[in-house]
Amino acid sequence: MSDVLPLSPDELLTTTRSVRRRLDLNRPVPIDAVREALEVALQAPTGSNAQTWHWIVVTDPEKRAAIAALYARSFARYRASGGRTYADPTRQAVQQRVSSSADHLAEHMKDVPVLVIGAIFTGSEDFAPGSQAGLWGSLLPAAWSLQLALRARGLGSAWTTLHLAYEREIAELLGIPPTVRQGVLLPVAYTVGTDFRPAHRAPLDDVLHIDAW
Repeated sequence: MSDVLPLSPDELLTTTRSVRRRLDLNRPVPIDAVREALEVALQAPTGSNAQTWHWIVVTDPEKRAAIAALYARSFARYRASGGRTYADPTRQAVQQRVSSSADHLAEHMKDVPVLVIGAIFTGSEDFAPGSQAGLWGSLLPAAWSLQLALRARGLGSAWTTLHLAYEREIAELLGIPPTVRQGVLLPVAYTVGTDFRPAHRAPLDDVLHIDAW
């Protein structure tokens, strides 16, 4: 078993951040550490207990570079669109720091030692009509559990989905069948330090509704 940080449940939940600049790109990540975290993630809820998720762990440098190139292409289009802006200067300053760290990740995605793609079996090449909540609700909680388990072991990750613009190309690269669709890409590495803090959030009362809107 990997060493686990002495974090309370609340500390773990409030300090698991999207880590970009503080990913240690030079320290190898043992596959056993990723497997341990995935074992934890597989305890997440899944619709009808179907457990139709799949996890593609990419360590091969050439495949990581190919995925990173596609991600960078998609990221360039996203950045050209202007991104989010806020009238509140404090929130805008935070957003600028987030954008800068996202630039850093896009530039160095190829150097991240492990990429984990969370995917789910759909049964067909196309999504079923109707609500997607049940489908993605059977994958995304496990992906978040994976991020928590990684954080507990001194590893960082960042939730990314821009690779989905090239989902078919990545599926072909990795041999993912057309009946399995990707939902998230997590770059994974040890972090430089483990002293992460809770992020600034809007006050709860701004978004809380009890009994009615």
